[in-house]
Amino acid sequence: MAYRILVADDEPDVLALLRDTFTLQGYCVRCAADGPAVLAAAGDRPDLILLDIGLPGLDGMEVCRRIRQFVACPILFLTARDGDADKIKGFAAGGDDYITKPFSLEELTARVAAHLRRQQRAQAGAAQVRFEGDLVIDYAACAVFLGGEAVPLAKKEWEILCYLSQNRGQVFDKERIYEALWGYEGEGSANVVAEHIKRLRRKLGAAGAHIQTVWGLGYKWVSSF
Repeated sequence: MAYRILVADDEPDVLALLRDTFTLQGYCVRCAADGPAVLAAAGDRPDLILLDIGLPGLDGMEVCRRIRQFVACPILFLTARDGDADKIKGFAAGGDDYITKPFSLEELTARVAAHLRRQQRAQAGAAQVRFEGDLVIDYAACAVFLGGEAVPLAKKEWEILCYLSQNRGQVFDKERIYEALWGYEGEGSANVVAEHIKRLRRKLGAAGAHIQTVWGLGYKWVSSF
């Protein structure tokens, strides 16, 4: 079954180029030219989203923050803004990669394929379920439950949860977590890991104590608290 990609850009030429490029590579492509259209299309659960930041109606940053409440797929920002502050904002909003314009089509298609492979490996290699008191992690379904209620997680929050909980007791510094989950192609900073863990702990409430900070070294998953 073909991967489904949602492409969002307000420039018709760019939108047509990306649609044709990914269609020729066998992807099922849906296009959107403004923020509200992305929100509507994201409800169809695409496998990956290419999201321009400068969208009319609702900019890409705000779109990303909103859809992260119910969409866990990789989100790759496309933008002419290349400052470190902009990239950090993009990652903090829930983005998984940051690609600056003008971009190489070869690099873009390679990054898209890499994100999809990484997601497929994570899903295929995961154990079924882990029970940690009131916290239940269903790796196969990519779902987390706390006291029987589903907890909505962004993609990177979910990946960090899986990475730490499947390596229980091991300590990982921010750089290693960033390298493992963002890959060598990531253009951001390892400091974004701390922001994602902060948000993850907030969503997990008391169960967030499973993610223990080892001062000066990094983070580890503990089984009881």
